[in-house]
Amino acid sequence: MTLRSLTSSFMIAAATLFGAGCKDVPARPEPAAQRPDQVLNFAALYQQNCAACHGGQGKNGAAISLANPVYLAVAGTDNIQKATANGVHGTLMPAFAKSQGGMLTDQQITILAQGVESAWAKPADLQGQSVPPYASSSPGDSAQGEKAFTTFCASCHGGDGTGLTRKENSTGSLVDPAYLALISDQGLRSIIIAGQPEDGMPDWRSDMTGANSRPMTDVEITDIVAWLASHRVAAPGQPYVHP
Repeated sequence: MTLRSLTSSFMIAAATLFGAGCKDVPARPEPAAQRPDQVLNFAALYQQNCAACHGGQGKNGAAISLANPVYLAVAGTDNIQKATANGVHGTLMPAFAKSQGGMLTDQQITILAQGVESAWAKPADLQGQSVPPYASSSPGDSAQGEKAFTTFCASCHGGDGTGLTRKENSTGSLVDPAYLALISDQGLRSIIIAGQPEDGMPDWRSDMTGANSRPMTDVEITDIVAWLASHRVAAPGQPYVHP
């Protein structure tokens, strides 16, 4: 027998013995699946809980854009955390905290709120500017709000708030009862202050030109919200109210 044949026979025998021995070796266990309350990664939490309404990158969703530095500067981490935990009454924003019937732990909600700030806030952009407060301290004057709306909003949304149709840009109605049934007064205020840059809507500083161009005041924002809210009806979408 040649050296080559001897080596070949040895390798075949070794392989046979090795294969026989492996039959009794247990397979490596699969890693345990991660429980939902163990997910602590911001990107994963955001995609699972927020992206469907606020957009995959924090914008272009049905709900207010979170990737808006002005909105984040106005709302702040605490308000975003409270809204995430408790939901927003009268809107489609649900409560996510377990204590409120949701699925997220307090730690996960904190990670979401801080993660949004870390991902999209730009505090330097508003340094030295007087930003209106997140919440209003008064109910507002609807009559004065209509005047302020005409000054700051009518050029895009029409004098009566029902929207304009243009070649380059069309706007929907802000006084449609169905729309107003889905958005809170705070939601209206937040959009007026922060704008919707992805849709070309300016923030409270406005894009008006001319000698009289100026930002909206807190009182004007509050009054505009009061005027818009005055168009709400008890039974939106219903042809009549049942007796």
